Amino acid sequence: MDYSFDKLIIVGDRVLVKPKTSADKTRAGLLLPPGYNEKASVQSGYIVKCGPGIPIPFSNDDDEPWKKAEETTRYLPMQTQVGDLAIFLQKDAVEIAYHGEKYFIVPQHAILMLEREDL
Repeated sequence: MDYSFDKLIIVGDRVLVKPKTSADKTRAGLLLPPGYNEKASVQSGYIVKCGPGIPIPFSNDDDEPWKKAEETTRYLPMQTQVGDLAIFLQKDAVEIAYHGEKYFIVPQHAILMLEREDL
């Protein structure tokens, strides 16, 4: 069941990932025990929410130094988008449960590759 993620705020350069359902059989048809793929070093899943990006430090290098500086946080945007399939390092991800389902909060530096449908 899909839930609304409107109330969630993902901070900085992190993304919220819904893990792909792992196969419970090998290619040869052998049954795998529950949790077999949870210990893998590389995981994959679909991005359901993205943070704003990497914060850029505030600087007052404007052409008009007499103006009062407005401290608005600016961000360097990330490459990730909602709906992308992300392959990421498991050791850097944090596992959480939200509405009884498992998700990962993954920093951008732990994402190895993205697969996007609409290129």
